[in-house]
Amino acid sequence: MLKKKTISLLVAVLMLAAAALTGCSSSDSSADASKDGKKVIKFMHLWPEGSSNAQFSIVKNIIGDYEKQHPNIKIETEILGPDQYRDKLKVLASSNELPDIGMTWSDGFIQPYVKGNMLEPLDDIADSQLKDMFIPGVKESYAVNGKTYGLPLELNISYVFYNKEIFKKYNIEVPKTYSEFVSAVKTLKSNGVIPATVGAKDGWPASFWFMYLADRIGGPKILTDVIHGKAKMTDPSIVKAAQEIQNLVDMGAFVKGSSALSNEDAKGYFMNEKAAMFLTATWELPNYTTSPDVKQEFKDKIGYFKFPTYEGGKGTDINSYVGGPGVGLFVAKDSKVKKESKDFVGYLVKEWGKKSVTDAGVIPATKVDTASLKLSPMYVEILKDLSSASNVTTYFDTQSSPAVSELHHDLMTALFGKQVTPKEFAKQQADALAKEQK
Repeated sequence: MLKKKTISLLVAVLMLAAAALTGCSSSDSSADASKDGKKVIKFMHLWPEGSSNAQFSIVKNIIGDYEKQHPNIKIETEILGPDQYRDKLKVLASSNELPDIGMTWSDGFIQPYVKGNMLEPLDDIADSQLKDMFIPGVKESYAVNGKTYGLPLELNISYVFYNKEIFKKYNIEVPKTYSEFVSAVKTLKSNGVIPATVGAKDGWPASFWFMYLADRIGGPKILTDVIHGKAKMTDPSIVKAAQEIQNLVDMGAFVKGSSALSNEDAKGYFMNEKAAMFLTATWELPNYTTSPDVKQEFKDKIGYFKFPTYEGGKGTDINSYVGGPGVGLFVAKDSKVKKESKDFVGYLVKEWGKKSVTDAGVIPATKVDTASLKLSPMYVEILKDLSSASNVTTYFDTQSSPAVSELHHDLMTALFGKQVTPKEFAKQQADALAKEQK
């Protein structure tokens, strides 16, 4: 089953290039005028109102403001959850029918779309509307061969968020070492509390655990070195990280049946106080700080800690993080409203930087002057963490090509479900990477 999924993704990626070579153009509907004669921009994003209310509301308000300032423009949105969004983007790309504006991830994810001649360079917008506004190094993750094909909205790092009330009830101290973390897991498990929740069905949420263990055991550069061919996925430290995942599964560290749970399913255990810990990224900060849909009583119970160091491991600095750029915006190369779309992208990025801090409690990719802002203490602490970070390793699946990323997701599901051994997990990915690095 894993191989079939990977093959189907490779076919989709090849179709990207085929569509470009045959000179297909995107659907003419992008150039359609609305009934009142306005130019229509089609915008597809991944923040549904139900699961990402704060982000949804900010984007909706930005669109409303832009349309008021540009009465000849109408922006039509299509909104999907992240996993459905990824799937639909591949389908649209294979037939060269991308929306005028869409969301993308950086590094390996964006490369085949660029190689397939699907995306428009955005350096002119970055230089004219957003010059010197991005946090150094973030925009560069969307560059291919010196040109920028996506403009980032977010910067994320990952933490273990935890329920302070549950920890206090069972006299658990915040763990700073992995042995202390394992001890906390055993205490929670013995008292009938789910220690940690994770949704491994789609792979990527489960990968947070693997990436941090690889960092702490093999050192902060190990996974990036694997991507660049400087290290092997079969490195003993990576196999050991995978083994520790299955050790945690065996001791009951995670919610039962995690390999069949989506990220939203898993998050529910934490939000409903059924699980004590949730390893996730700072895009979840609204639920712990600003979201009007979450009770303040719950927010007051939530704290966070850095992933513990591993005794004897090479990653000795607890200020080394797994994270990187979140989503960014692209403009389709064949858009019939390219000029208008690029202008709106510049506007959205700028306005998002102003509003996302206070209205959503997330970290934007643009610089923010927080001195005059009233922010949640958790948000302030995380901004301090960023300023003292020794390393931020970009998510392995983001650095990877889409084919390797998809395989990694499938193998993470299999690892948590104990359908592969740690050595098989490492070897299958090593083989896929070797083929690409030839």
